[in-house]
Amino acid sequence: MLAFSLNVAMVAFGLAIVLTLWRLVRGPDTADRVLALDTLYINALAIVLLVAIGQTEDGRSLFFEVALLIALLGFVGTVAAARFLARGDAVE
Repeated sequence: MLAFSLNVAMVAFGLAIVLTLWRLVRGPDTADRVLALDTLYINALAIVLLVAIGQTEDGRSLFFEVALLIALLGFVGTVAAARFLARGDAVE
């Protein structure tokens, strides 16, 4: 049952990534593109965690560390992009 649920979730998040990439390319303005990038890293984070759940115990901790790194870099990137859009300068 767990394997079936993981496969369904992987397909769902894969579809979400495809739709997010479409919004990233087609977005009418820059704010939509920043939100698409934010959603893209969250979906990538979910896929990494799903792979970690499906793995055996020996490599699981590495996947969780990679997920934490993706989350931190994605957050910092989103904040920098939002600050750049709001003020025109990301560094003070």
